[in-house]
Amino acid sequence: MDRNGSGADNQSVRTRSIMMEKGGLRMKRLLGLLVCLALFPAMAVGQTPTRAADEAAARLPWLATEEGKPIDTRPTEKKDNAPAFPEQTRAPYHATAPFKVTTLIDNLEVMWSLAFLPSGNIILTERLPGRMRILHTNGKVSEPLAGVSVVATPGAIGIGLLDVVLDPDFANNQRIFFSFFNHIDGTNSNTCIARATLDEKGLSVKDVSVIFRGLPVMPSKRLGAKTGGRIVIAPDGNLLMTLGDRSDSPPWDVAQKMDNHLGKIIRIAPDGTVPPDNPFIGKPGVLPEIWAYGMRSPEGLALDPKTGRLWQNDHGPRGGDELNIVEKGKNYGWPTVARGIDYPGTTIGVTRMDGMEEPIYYWDPVIAPSGLAFYTGNLFPQWKNSLFVGGLRGALLDRLEIRNDKVVAEEPLLTDLRSRIRDVRVGPDGALYVLTDSGTPSMSANTPPTSRLLKLTPK
Repeated sequence: MDRNGSGADNQSVRTRSIMMEKGGLRMKRLLGLLVCLALFPAMAVGQTPTRAADEAAARLPWLATEEGKPIDTRPTEKKDNAPAFPEQTRAPYHATAPFKVTTLIDNLEVMWSLAFLPSGNIILTERLPGRMRILHTNGKVSEPLAGVSVVATPGAIGIGLLDVVLDPDFANNQRIFFSFFNHIDGTNSNTCIARATLDEKGLSVKDVSVIFRGLPVMPSKRLGAKTGGRIVIAPDGNLLMTLGDRSDSPPWDVAQKMDNHLGKIIRIAPDGTVPPDNPFIGKPGVLPEIWAYGMRSPEGLALDPKTGRLWQNDHGPRGGDELNIVEKGKNYGWPTVARGIDYPGTTIGVTRMDGMEEPIYYWDPVIAPSGLAFYTGNLFPQWKNSLFVGGLRGALLDRLEIRNDKVVAEEPLLTDLRSRIRDVRVGPDGALYVLTDSGTPSMSANTPPTSRLLKLTPK
């Protein structure tokens, strides 16, 4: 968007006036949202860095919380896993700010994502069975929103929901985007994106349309995991989404093949069309939606608010979880390059190769990274320049301190909860909002309703 006016002087004056009015309206909406978020009724438990470190050590015997030393004391799964540069793994521990944990929800099934509505309410997704709900500012959780299941294809016994994001112009158009899959014959379809209009008062979604369907439609008759599904809306308005490779042991090489969406990040316009500047437009045998490739099971995606660069995390097998900066058209290696080994202990590919991107950071052994969020608030000054990573198998919220696109410190949080951390978001009030799932790696229609939504605020 061109910010330099090129019209007559009176047009510039009108434009400035409109911008001032809109700016004032946005400020009023933001202040209202901050007040609403502060009103959520809750149960709170305080935590200081010292107490957190003690409880972390008690919970995870491999976890060290000695200032200046790496937090992981275990040997690497991949024996020759030497970093390419000093900051690439096992950053030093650094304790920061005391906080209290407030429980907002503690009885839903496998919550996967959330987004903050201008009203102060929070919209949430549950993975399977796929449902959307609204957490109201009075603490009440709505019944599932009507209209979501219309995206199911014929033959599906249900859908699974993943991410939900608001259109940048949501205040005017009430549009949301969400990712989902169809649950068919005991497995899951490839990952899709739908858009819809949210009727917040009516507890429904309307005008629902599917704007992207991953190919192949059914990646495997047996394997339903590694769905990806994390969505980011870029400053240019286009949507980026992760898709996993759905592979097993030994891994297949679909992430390196360009005739499918598996193991990729795709980029589409809000109406589902392909932006003309995508990197593989017009190349024979290459799907035009592909933005980057060579990924295994990417579950976190976030834009750095300072640089605008796209960051992503990716599950490794035994060892080799990765944190990457994703760039247009780049190859991130999997499974040709891997920093982990296969589950039986056999080698996968090589550690590095020319033409394939090095991760910014890796974990070996794994933490199973999930949600990803840069801290953009003001409640925790010590968390400036921090990137938060949810850990599923690691049962932690990992705070990474970023400096010049390198990880210079690491701090494990919430380890005393003994919970798989599914997602993390920074609220408009500066608090950190964290989703836990129901505590088991597999998710089904019978998963217990024990997922929690937590809020972290200064102690």
